[in-house]
Amino acid sequence: MNNADLMTWAAFKDQLAAHPDAVLQFQYAEGKWVDAAYHITEIKQAPITSVDCGGVMNAWTEIIVQLWEPEAADKERAMAVSKALSIADVVEKTLPLNPSGIVKIEFGNSQFDTRQMYPGEFIEAGENLVVNLIPDATQCKAIGRGDNCTTTIGGDPCCGATEGAATKKKVELVQLTTADVCTPGSGCC
Repeated sequence: MNNADLMTWAAFKDQLAAHPDAVLQFQYAEGKWVDAAYHITEIKQAPITSVDCGGVMNAWTEIIVQLWEPEAADKERAMAVSKALSIADVVEKTLPLNPSGIVKIEFGNSQFDTRQMYPGEFIEAGENLVVNLIPDATQCKAIGRGDNCTTTIGGDPCCGATEGAATKKKVELVQLTTADVCTPGSGCC
């Protein structure tokens, strides 16, 4: 998935601001909904810096909205969009969020392992604004740049090096032995 195709924090807030009186619902899989009693427990800003398999440094920011379902449902309908926006305002008074940051929604419950998903389509359904969540996926940034990402029969590096990138040094792996292992009472520790 290309980061350019993902929703930014500014675009996410604009989508919400266009429907302040709607009830905010999240669908995490077909027919599977975050319980109406959910809370937005925190909003995190995560600057990411990585080096991909082709030796290229990448940097971006993620804005992660964490949803939590309490064990005991304490209300019958989800929060209003205006309430979600007020939580975002409280957060941004203390932590200015990068408007270009990629939005992820973090959620899990007893039937669905906690994971981060992207907001996909926003659907108006009566009084509701439904955010369909789409799964995150791993990707090879080298392929996105037009390099390859395959291992050759000769064992050459998996990704095409970009111009100016240093040649990768091959490291010989050695068998570790357990002959000289320190054991309790042997006096070596």
